[in-house]
Amino acid sequence: MTPDAKRRRALGQTLLLAAGFLVLVAVSTASTLLVDKSSKDNGWVLHTIEVENQTNALLLEVRRAESAARGYLLTSDAVFLRDHEEAVAAIVPELNKLEELTRDNPAQRANLKRLRVAIETRLEEFSQEMDFVKHGEPVSATALVREAAAGDTTTTIRAVAEAMRAQEDRLFDLRVANAERSQRRASIVTIAGSGLVIVLAAISMFLLRRSARERDDAEVRLRDANLNLEAIVDERTADLREANDEIQRFAYIVGHDLRSPLVNIMGFTSELEALRGNIFRRITALRGAAAMTAPVAAMAKDTKASLEDDDKQLSQDFSEALTFIKSSIAKMDRLITAILSLTREGRRQFEPVRIDMRELIEAIVATLAHQAAEAQAEISLAPLPQIESDRLALEQIFSNLIDNAIKYLKPGVAGQISIRGRTKLGFAVFEIVDNGRGIDPKDHRRIFELFRRAGVQDKPGQGIGLAHVRALVRRLGGTMSVSSELGSGSTFVVTLPINWKFERGYRWNTQS
Repeated sequence: MTPDAKRRRALGQTLLLAAGFLVLVAVSTASTLLVDKSSKDNGWVLHTIEVENQTNALLLEVRRAESAARGYLLTSDAVFLRDHEEAVAAIVPELNKLEELTRDNPAQRANLKRLRVAIETRLEEFSQEMDFVKHGEPVSATALVREAAAGDTTTTIRAVAEAMRAQEDRLFDLRVANAERSQRRASIVTIAGSGLVIVLAAISMFLLRRSARERDDAEVRLRDANLNLEAIVDERTADLREANDEIQRFAYIVGHDLRSPLVNIMGFTSELEALRGNIFRRITALRGAAAMTAPVAAMAKDTKASLEDDDKQLSQDFSEALTFIKSSIAKMDRLITAILSLTREGRRQFEPVRIDMRELIEAIVATLAHQAAEAQAEISLAPLPQIESDRLALEQIFSNLIDNAIKYLKPGVAGQISIRGRTKLGFAVFEIVDNGRGIDPKDHRRIFELFRRAGVQDKPGQGIGLAHVRALVRRLGGTMSVSSELGSGSTFVVTLPINWKFERGYRWNTQS
């Protein structure tokens, strides 16, 4: 799978997860709101039923008081009197309770005012009837009962109660409809949300199954690759070793083959230099014979004193050419020597041992003390970690880096060179920091290339030191980098395994 496809799949899964989360939040919020509204609507329905029940309870007490009063007038039985008194005592509390329940309804409050007036009137009549009975006037009490039954008080009580019940019946129907609508909405939202969740869950399961299949396929391919990995690695390692050996043999042969003609050129150049005097003496003699002005004995005198101006210039050009040839031959010889040195170093087998890096670098600094004193440079060492590696390779690496730090200091400025180290994730990190002339950032890669140099070429060298150092660092399983600006000094960073194991010439591993 391509990286773009992986990113698209990851984005799709993220969006799907976000959509599922938003659906759950929306469904939960809507369900909560609708359930709360449905609960409130059901509460109002119950409230309506409670108001109707309370109205009926009030009417029941009024009727019980009337029935008990008639029974007592007819029979003078104390049971009816007690029942009448209990009913009268309950009428006012029931009326107050009904008033409290209908406090939210203006229409019912108006009805309740009329009902209270009628009930209070009827209670006064009950009180008068009982007073007549208590004073031995049953006829007057009976007449009052008949008058009350035929009057408007009882009719008003019934009419107002019926109006209140009708109002509550209307509210009951309305509130039942609202409750049912809220319940339907809650059900719709719940079903729709559940459906969306099921769809998203199905999509997620499909994607998970597809990912699981792809993972299983990748694991099968990985197992198949691992079965042949060791053989492939051994085969590739053998090929690389053979190619490297071939390159080293080629470089060694080239170095020797180049040196043979170079020696011949150097020899013939020396012969030309030895013949230069004879050649120009003969030129002078021939020129004198032609002019019949110079005796033969002049050939034995100093050549330069007898040469004409043109011949003197020719002699100088000849000497200068020989000097250039000899300089180029010497430079070529140094390059060939460097190539042969690199090939010999490449064939050397490393031997990892436990190394005290501070002791090793102190020894290197001691060998460079004279150069440091001449350059007025101070070298300081911070605590350095111990590592397991090849001692000779490390000596070559740090000798070259410290020597370069001394060589490329700023003229007239006291040199400050510090070597410090630390450990990180199984590796030792060494830093060689100086306050020298620095390196232009555009030349940071150039300085690690073979036979390439950067900056002002006022110091001796063939441009192989840092290339050799980087090659050694890589063979030791590490990395190397530089941080520098012109005029601001340089920091070379060498990262090496703390415990390096050399295997069959090319493999290495770290054990932290």
